[in-house]
Amino acid sequence: MGLMTVKQYKDSLKDGRVVYYEGEKVADVTTHDSLKVCVDTAAVDYQMAEMEQFRDLAVVTNPQTKEPISRYYYTPKNSEDLLKRHELMVAATRFGSGVIPFSHDIGADAMNAVIITANMMGNKEYIKRAEKYHTLLQQKDLSVACAMSDVKGDRVLRPSSPKQGHADYYVHVVDRNDKGIVVRGAKAHITAAAYCNEILVIPCRNMEEADKDYAVAFAIPANTKGVIQVCHPVEHNRSSLDFPIDFPIRTHTDSLIIFDDVFVPWERVFLCGEWKFALPLVYNFAYLHRHTAASYRIPSAEGLVGAAVAMAEYNGIKDVPHIREEITELVIYCNTLKSLARASCIDFATHGGIPIPNPVLTNMAKYHFATNFHNSLKLVQDVAGGLLVTAPTYKDFQNPDIGEYIKKYLGGKAGVSAEARLRMFQLLRRMMQVYNEVVAVHAEGSFQAQRQMIYFESLKDMADYKKMVEFAAGITHQ
Repeated sequence: MGLMTVKQYKDSLKDGRVVYYEGEKVADVTTHDSLKVCVDTAAVDYQMAEMEQFRDLAVVTNPQTKEPISRYYYTPKNSEDLLKRHELMVAATRFGSGVIPFSHDIGADAMNAVIITANMMGNKEYIKRAEKYHTLLQQKDLSVACAMSDVKGDRVLRPSSPKQGHADYYVHVVDRNDKGIVVRGAKAHITAAAYCNEILVIPCRNMEEADKDYAVAFAIPANTKGVIQVCHPVEHNRSSLDFPIDFPIRTHTDSLIIFDDVFVPWERVFLCGEWKFALPLVYNFAYLHRHTAASYRIPSAEGLVGAAVAMAEYNGIKDVPHIREEITELVIYCNTLKSLARASCIDFATHGGIPIPNPVLTNMAKYHFATNFHNSLKLVQDVAGGLLVTAPTYKDFQNPDIGEYIKKYLGGKAGVSAEARLRMFQLLRRMMQVYNEVVAVHAEGSFQAQRQMIYFESLKDMADYKKMVEFAAGITHQ
C-alpha cells in the first residue's frame, strides 16, 4: 500500500476509539467541532506527500519493496538522510502555519528508539518484533503517537515505592500469559494521540530491579479496549473580535491516556521487565525527539524575527540603536538554532546501527531554544509596544461610528495603516500564548534533562581536552 491519502487517513480514525473532550464522549474525532481542526492539522503530513512541491522531501522509495513510503518511516543511512528529514519537519511546520503535523514524526522517533535499543540489547525476538512493526508502519502509512510521560505521582519516589499513593502512577504490567501482557496506568501530555492510528508506549525514566514491571514498551491501536483518552480544550475558531485571515487554523490537543487493564499481544511488546534497558530506551528516544523539537521550532524563531522587523518598521523605529540590537539578538537566537540543528545531522553519531543526530548538538539546540524563548518574546514585546495588549478589536475597527478614528490614530509611520498594525498585534498575541510558553519549557524534557545529557555525552571529549592542556603544561601522570 505504501501511502495513505488524506481521506484514507481521516476514514481510518472512525474506529470506535474512546475519546473525551470537555467532559463529553466524542463520537467521531473527524467531525467533532474542535478535534476536526486537530485532525486537519495532522493530515498535513498526508497532504504534503500528495503535493508535487513536497514529494521529494515527504516520500522515499522503500529499498526492499520499491514502494513509496513516508520519509519518517525510512531508516536513515547517512547525514544526507538526516538532513532531508530535518528539512521535511521545517517545511511541514511552515506549511502548517507554524504547527508541525505530529502524525508521523514523534512516533517515528519512538520506533527508531525501540529498534536501536533492541539492537543494543542483542535480543533477537525484540529485534524481530520491532522490525515487523516498523514494516507495518511503512506498508500502511499509519500515524503514531508516542506515549512517554507517566503521570508519576510523587516524583521523588520510585515507580514501585510502597509510599506512592497507588501502584498505577506509572504504566506497568499487571498480568501476563502465553498470549501477551496486561498493562495499567496513565500517560500525560500525549500530543495528537486522539487522532493517531497507533499509540507507542515507552518508559519515561530509569528503573531499578524492583521497578521491572514498569520497564515496559509496546504498541497498540488507538481503539484498543481499555484505552481511554481525555483531551484538553483547544481554540478551534477565530473570534469575531479578530481580523479575518484567509488560511485555516492549525492546532493540536494533548491527551491524558488511561490504560485500564489493556491487553497487548507479545508480538507488539518491545520491552518487558528488562529494567536495565529502560533508561537507554528513554535516552535513545530523547536523542531523536529533541532533534525533531529543534527542527519544528525553527519556523517559530523565524516568525519572531519577522514580527520584530515588521513592528519596528511599522512603528518607525527600525534604525533606533537599541531596537536594532534587540533584532540582532533575535537573529542570533534564530540562526544559532538553525545551525545547531543542521550541524547535529552532519556530525551524526551511530547508535544501535542507525545514524542519529549528534546527541550533544541536539540537546544544545533544544536547550538553546527553550532557555531563550521567553527572552525572545520579551524583545519582540518591547519592539511592538503596549498596543500589543490594549489595541481595539476588529469589531471596533468595523464600527462606522469609531472605525475612522481607529484608522486615523492607530496608523504607524507614513504608509503603514492601522489595519496592518492591528493585524500584526493579533498574530503576535497568538504566538505568545501561555500554552506556547509552557510547552517551550516542558516539552521534550526539562532544562536539566538536556544539561545532563550534554554533560554525560561530553565526558570523553572533556577527558581528551584535559589531556591536551596537561600535555601543553608539561604535566605527566605517574
